[in-house]
Amino acid sequence: MEMRLEKATENDAQSILDSQVKAFFPLMNKYKDYDTNPANENIETVITRINRPNGNFYKILAEDNFVGAICVFWKENAEFWISPMFILPAYQGKGLAQKSITLIEEMFPQAISWELATLLEEKRICYLYEKMGFNKTGVSKKLNDNTTLIFYKKVC
Repeated sequence: MEMRLEKATENDAQSILDSQVKAFFPLMNKYKDYDTNPANENIETVITRINRPNGNFYKILAEDNFVGAICVFWKENAEFWISPMFILPAYQGKGLAQKSITLIEEMFPQAISWELATLLEEKRICYLYEKMGFNKTGVSKKLNDNTTLIFYKKVC
């Protein structure tokens, strides 16, 4: 499947937010994480990410269909952070998240490291990141009685 990343603009903000809600809503309900789950964000947060001077929000396009998005930002020393990244439910399990990570890494060859966080209880997502070369940092944050955020890092 032909896939590419395209830099998002403010005109994409509503479709990104709507898709983000579709992708994250099941996790929000499952873990009762109403404070930090991206399904509970607003349009202003998406616009802020799109316009961030030290980052970019990219639409994930497969066969020219919008299937998700990936947001990256960086610190001074070429340390990159991915958050959020999502694939719409209808397109999950097709290797698109893996391809998106590979493409984003190719776009930023100056990166010395990549970091992200995900839910410890979501073994499939943890497996994806570990398969892509990310390692647990040992840092975690209990979000509530139902879930824990776990941090990953990949050194280039």
